[in-house]
Amino acid sequence: MNKDSQSSVDSLEHALRLGGRLVENIASRQWDAHTPCSECTVRDLLAHVVGMNLVFAAMLAGKRPPPSAADVLGGDPAGAYARSAQLLLDAFGVPGVLEQSFQSPMGTATGLERLQIRSYDLLAHLWDLAQATGQQLENDPVLQASAQQALEFAGGQLAGVDRAGRFAPPQPISGTAAALDQLPAFLGRPVPWSPNC
Repeated sequence: MNKDSQSSVDSLEHALRLGGRLVENIASRQWDAHTPCSECTVRDLLAHVVGMNLVFAAMLAGKRPPPSAADVLGGDPAGAYARSAQLLLDAFGVPGVLEQSFQSPMGTATGLERLQIRSYDLLAHLWDLAQATGQQLENDPVLQASAQQALEFAGGQLAGVDRAGRFAPPQPISGTAAALDQLPAFLGRPVPWSPNC
């Protein structure tokens, strides 16, 4: 694994670790709260995050993903998140996996491209969770750099692509805003967000 690829895996690990702190601090009364993802509660959103971690891990390992209707959180959402995060990191850490090509309903892409796709989706949803539960993501250089890379990758991937069914149109935001706010705005979230948006 070259230096840039290792840096991408390290950045993903950093984001997953910060996400774990968010999940651990979700209050019991917040699981049914609204989120910036329309029609998703906090529990729905976390189930999506965990489910996607498991889907990507299975894809990279050549295994079948969990059924879409599976209850991936069970009675221990924080534990389910932590286990899925570790499975995802283990999958991306297999020697040579970032250089391999993988076929899925989304098309063919290398492991590194899959990592970048997972990263921008994860970062946006961690922002969603933070907004919905009144928490703040740590404003550290590693996270902001990850968000900037994710924004650039998502911008290239979604350029000229029909967003219907995937993302709302980009929302207005200052060009001087932090990358961690620009990314969700590009993916259709109003920034700042409130439950009454």
